[in-house]
Amino acid sequence: MRTDLIRKTALTAATIAATGGGIAGPAIAAHAAAPEGKPAAQVQNRKDHGQRELNVRYEAQPNFYYCGPAATRNALSVQGKDINVDAMAKEMGTTEAGTNSINDITPVLNKETGKNAYHSVEISSPTADEKQTDKLRTDIVDTVDDGRAVVANIAGTAVDTDGNTHSFEGGHYISVIGYRDGGKTVTIADSADPTMASYRMSVDNLADWIATRGYSAS
Repeated sequence: MRTDLIRKTALTAATIAATGGGIAGPAIAAHAAAPEGKPAAQVQNRKDHGQRELNVRYEAQPNFYYCGPAATRNALSVQGKDINVDAMAKEMGTTEAGTNSINDITPVLNKETGKNAYHSVEISSPTADEKQTDKLRTDIVDTVDDGRAVVANIAGTAVDTDGNTHSFEGGHYISVIGYRDGGKTVTIADSADPTMASYRMSVDNLADWIATRGYSAS
């Protein structure tokens, strides 16, 4: 799945894995509910608690290559928007090879938000440095505080705060819908598997997961 950030103008294209979106197993049905016991999507006061989570109306992706449209749909759902993933896939140029770039997602987020609220940010290095991680943390906190979710293009393997491993060697898109501890820990909505629709991860691990690719934030 080709999901490099800014083609020739910024990122070098990443190697495309044959997994088509890095999702093993059969296609996942849409309209799946988040599993019991996962983080509640309740908005909290950042000034008092250093944390906030947005209500997301979660849907799993309907096939292995719709992670870009599905992550965008989940991100926009926190604004109360309900947009057909097929329509978004057409706008993004999504094919069975996936969604080419985060730059194909940012314009759709801006169109549906009604203003130029989003911009693409790259982490072009193999791993994120301290400055890049700090910027990601700030971008997530600012975007969530504005009532919007971040969409990130990730690749490789990362471990969440429960010790679960999430592996997408061919690339994948996720939504970031909340944060804790002032942004040191983030909440992810992942369209790949409705049995693990939501999980938390350190922002350091997320930054390294995004490395060589990018994300869309306020």
